[in-house]
Amino acid sequence: MPTTSAIALAASLLLAAPAADYVALPGGRFLSALPADAKAEAVTVAPFRLRSEPVTNAEFLAFVRTHPQWRRDRVARLFAEPRYLAHWQAADALGPDAPPQQPVTQVSWFAAKAYCESEGARLPTWYEWEFAAAADATRADARKDPAWRERILGWYAHPSTAPLAAIGGEADVYGVRDLHGLIWEWVDDFNSLLVSADSRDQNDPDRLKFCGAGALSLRDTENYAVLMRVAMLSSLKAADTTVNLGFRCAKPADAENK
Repeated sequence: MPTTSAIALAASLLLAAPAADYVALPGGRFLSALPADAKAEAVTVAPFRLRSEPVTNAEFLAFVRTHPQWRRDRVARLFAEPRYLAHWQAADALGPDAPPQQPVTQVSWFAAKAYCESEGARLPTWYEWEFAAAADATRADARKDPAWRERILGWYAHPSTAPLAAIGGEADVYGVRDLHGLIWEWVDDFNSLLVSADSRDQNDPDRLKFCGAGALSLRDTENYAVLMRVAMLSSLKAADTTVNLGFRCAKPADAENK
């Protein structure tokens, strides 16, 4: 017979981590800010499913309770730097600085990847994230709209020390929320975004010392918000964490919505 404490813990986990909602995105030919093979041609994004919202503190708490190797007091330093989940009250408690419905941040790429695998998912690729992030509430690709760009850039004017809002912003045309204006997000291939396809550049150790080093190969240079994300992600290591960096997960198009 389960003890009262065991029942209470199980109930808290169920309340904290409801089934994630994955929505379908059609994919297609897409003009990325990062040209495929250093050519100014469209890339092909296969249909996929994407979490409609970023992973929250409550969901990540449920994950570390069932996967204790990812608690901040047990995780290997190879997989997460000392700031990992440092804003939580304890290794297994959120506290006032980490509200349950706020996006989880201060998580490493390794931890984000492990969480997505626990849902039978993965981190989205950069092209998948960029494809989804191009949409607004009525259009699949709003990137040429100056007002859309200005609204996204407005987020960068906010102090990074301001508390994060809860998830639940306006849904885009696909039903995805909070791709802009809330957090940065890990992508699976973050560490290859500014690597040139030209093999003559591969042996230059100074190329990636500066986060803007790959800007010469980028297209759509007017879309400054997207280029800032490329530069920021490319400056990170997989064990790094920041106060504004979280994640969401992706699945194949034929995966079940759970």
